[in-house]
Amino acid sequence: MVNRIVGWLILVPFCGLLIAFALANRHLVSVNLNPFASVADAGAGGYGIPLFVVLYVVLLLGVLLGGIASWFAQGHHRRRERHWRREAQHLSQELEIQRRKSGDVTPSPMSDVDDLLDMRS
Repeated sequence: MVNRIVGWLILVPFCGLLIAFALANRHLVSVNLNPFASVADAGAGGYGIPLFVVLYVVLLLGVLLGGIASWFAQGHHRRRERHWRREAQHLSQELEIQRRKSGDVTPSPMSDVDDLLDMRS
């Protein structure tokens, strides 16, 4: 509930600022995709796009590229998490097999921990 309230307290003013920015920057700017064009020819061959559209597109590209970069940077952690999850599942299955062999039917939560610690030693 607190997360939703904080989200609304941050999201609503931020959206209001973005709308105000878009309304204040509606004039057209010339966007030229040729970096080698001379300054005199820059306005002639470009496209007229509202300034807020240019800035929003650059912001969106920055967010997407940052997300992709962090996803690749965290690949090692995800791989390690999968490894430990598989090992925990394997140990849980092994513990269940040992319990069936010993005839233990109703394990308590603390006996799981004790059994795991005994098997590791």
